[in-house]
Amino acid sequence: MIAIIGLVIGIGLGIILDPAVPAVIQPYLPIAVVAALDALAGGLRAVLSGNFDDRVFVISFFSNSLVAALIVFIGDKLGVGSQLSTGVVVVLGIRIFTNAAAIRRQLFKA
Repeated sequence: MIAIIGLVIGIGLGIILDPAVPAVIQPYLPIAVVAALDALAGGLRAVLSGNFDDRVFVISFFSNSLVAALIVFIGDKLGVGSQLSTGVVVVLGIRIFTNAAAIRRQLFKA
């Protein structure tokens, strides 16, 4: 319940304050968001299966985002940033859809 309240407050503050993202971070933000969504899907799957651990979730959330942004950063330095960005999105997208399928199976007993 606290997490939902925090989410609502965070969304409200984001809408009201309309923060600007620095240009340096802009290429990495979408990748970090997709990585965070992967961690959220994994966390929901763990909650439904009964083996959720908040430490694992927090570490996974931040490390996924950091590693994904780091891969894209290295790709930018090597001159292949867009290809690595696409690769990261594809891999994380597959993980998100795999977790979504497992969540759907658990919810609908299919």
